[in-house]
Amino acid sequence: MTFKTLDDLTDIAGKRVLVRVDLNVPVKDGHVTDATRIERVVPTIRELSEKGAKVILLAHFGRPKGEPVADMSLSLIAPAVEDILDQRVHFATDCIGENAAAAVAGMNDGDVLLMENTRFHKGEEKNDADFTKALAANGDIYINDAFSAAHRAHSSTEGLAHLLPAYAGRTMQAELEALEKGLGNPKRPVVAIVGGAKVSTKIDLLMNLVKQVDALVIGGGMANTFIAARGTNVGRSLCEHDLAGTAKQIMTEAASAGCAIVLPVDGVVAREFKAGADNEVVDIEAIPADAMVLDVGPKSIAAVNDWVSKAETLVWNGPLGAFEIAPFDKATVAVAKHAAARTKSGVLVSVAGGGDTVSAMNHAEVADDLSYVSTAGGAFLEWMEGKPLPGVDILHQQK
Repeated sequence: MTFKTLDDLTDIAGKRVLVRVDLNVPVKDGHVTDATRIERVVPTIRELSEKGAKVILLAHFGRPKGEPVADMSLSLIAPAVEDILDQRVHFATDCIGENAAAAVAGMNDGDVLLMENTRFHKGEEKNDADFTKALAANGDIYINDAFSAAHRAHSSTEGLAHLLPAYAGRTMQAELEALEKGLGNPKRPVVAIVGGAKVSTKIDLLMNLVKQVDALVIGGGMANTFIAARGTNVGRSLCEHDLAGTAKQIMTEAASAGCAIVLPVDGVVAREFKAGADNEVVDIEAIPADAMVLDVGPKSIAAVNDWVSKAETLVWNGPLGAFEIAPFDKATVAVAKHAAARTKSGVLVSVAGGGDTVSAMNHAEVADDLSYVSTAGGAFLEWMEGKPLPGVDILHQQK
């Protein structure tokens, strides 16, 4: 590995350890509705606490734009962290200044302290040197356990690593190891599945992947843009007709790179988008003018599963159909279960993440059976696009 982990930390009892975590979780009526991100950082927090460190959590919540906003206070998240960690979590009403310093000074070895939202200060997103120094004043060691925020060069995600000894937490470590197996140094053949609604949001992703993988499966609404670019009528389906040229360019790049583009050969069509809507399976060249494609059909599922069967590595971003509404979830579920079965049998490394992918894998009940499911969203996508991640790059430089 080219970065330091908790395994490189010794004699940390009594040390003030600043841990950047991702607590940007959904909240409704004052309650956390999905605690996945909290659960992911528990191993790091618990390990440090058990070794006697003073664990000081830094995080953001929402987009307060540099000003205190009551309903974006991390005090709303603290009870959920405490429940999941099963340990008292103290709270500081600021992340810098006298309040923060007093809270840190009152800590005992093994205590956990959650600081207030770092984005309540304008200096956080600007990676301001003075703000970074104010954060660093409360720590002896810095640990980044928030891969999901690593694509931002903020004070708490990148700046602190310039001022304090920097390490990757267990979640960051697991993410980076999974990504290395996914695209960094993968076993081949590598197959990527990319779905979702629009090509326009994933141009960089597709352009990068065709140079990295052996086969690129395109599903979801974005597949319609590629199908239309080949001259096929897609009826009332979601389609970005103005991106036909871009779709053709991606297919040309794939051909020159030796990457197979796998598009649907049949689809499940309906006249309305609602649960239980009347639907039928048609060949992709026979989409009715008044219908829309809402999922790929059985022949397409078989073709995708053939590629998954050939693969030694699978990278997945985005559903194959409108999986949120039955019966248009069949393709996503079928392929996910096939990938999970091959992963469990030890013949496939499967890495999924970004956008609706986590929800899709949970819906298919396979999230625990894939090699790794990333909750990172934007950071996962930027990694797939081949873009630098400042919060990761600085950790590599610390080795």
